[in-house]
Amino acid sequence: MAEKNAAAAAATTMLSHVNVPAAQTWNYLHINDISFEVPAPTTKGEVLGRLPRLFDAVEVGIGDEAAQWVVASSGDSRYVEVKAGVKRTDPIVVDVDAQAGTICDTGVLVREGAEATVVVVAHGKAQADATSASLLRIVAERGAHVSLTEVMALGDTSQHVEGVGIEAGEDALVEVRQYALGGQKVAMGICTSLTGRRARLIHDMRYLVRGTEQLDVNHLVRQRGRNTRSDITTSGVLADAAKKTMRETIDLIHGAKGAAGNELETVLVTGDDIVNKTLPTILCDEDDVQGNHGASIGSVSPDQLAYLADRGISTADAEALFARAIFDDAAIHAPDELSRAAALARAEEVLGAEIARDVAEGLGLALNSEEDA
Repeated sequence: MAEKNAAAAAATTMLSHVNVPAAQTWNYLHINDISFEVPAPTTKGEVLGRLPRLFDAVEVGIGDEAAQWVVASSGDSRYVEVKAGVKRTDPIVVDVDAQAGTICDTGVLVREGAEATVVVVAHGKAQADATSASLLRIVAERGAHVSLTEVMALGDTSQHVEGVGIEAGEDALVEVRQYALGGQKVAMGICTSLTGRRARLIHDMRYLVRGTEQLDVNHLVRQRGRNTRSDITTSGVLADAAKKTMRETIDLIHGAKGAAGNELETVLVTGDDIVNKTLPTILCDEDDVQGNHGASIGSVSPDQLAYLADRGISTADAEALFARAIFDDAAIHAPDELSRAAALARAEEVLGAEIARDVAEGLGLALNSEEDA
């Protein structure tokens, strides 16, 4: 019986179509999706909490197969509603303990004219060898304002799947900040549907991928409403033998007259064995719209390195400055203590205690390791 239970606990399943772009490209480019071997869903007894049917219609960036796996694996779901006109001051926090293999399914309904801050934090120690996941679906009604911050600060051996789906109604404003700071294999997929007139998305992502880590990202915006606007800015650093795939799609759907979408990615390469794949895409089925996209990749120029060397800054120190800037930004914009602590803990693992302490002191904070001592 013990052997049977151990085998059941070790059972896995394959998610073969994660982060599928809205418009696929040639298969030989290996950019159409990513596969994950994950723990098979287990029976956890009676499930008492499931999200309202409203959330079933919300498209998520990781795809249906992965989303269904999260729902089946999470047990009870969590539902939060912010009433009309309410400005919620305390963040809605999704705490994903990667070391424990936490899997969360969360739905947030922000009623008309309300404001809310949502935070997703996936965190774990450097050698936390486990699979974690989070599925977050948000519905923002007319005139609502939603701020979403995601901090992925996982250990060097962790595997994580992060899915988000957002529906934005008329005059709704959605602000997204994403920080991918670590994890052996991480997939982040987000789909934002701007369904109402004048709905707006401001989306900013920063990432650091190092060692043999693999980061796979799918950014998808469906612009259905008239005069909607989306702006996506992504920048990051690839070091050592890291692998990164970025799919960014703006879909200007028929009827979205006056809509405008912009996307831009900047990649800094500091390693000789990195693999970078970027797929920026504009889909258009409407005449009166604007769509712009671009991507650039490069390394620090010899002239810049020579300038810094003359001032006593080595190549390694210069490259570390770019990595530090990502952790600085994550700590500065962290809306709560959990996300800030996760960013600083990961900075200590990646950059060392001295630099992490300097980052913390600049914000008037202390490292967790110092507090524990």
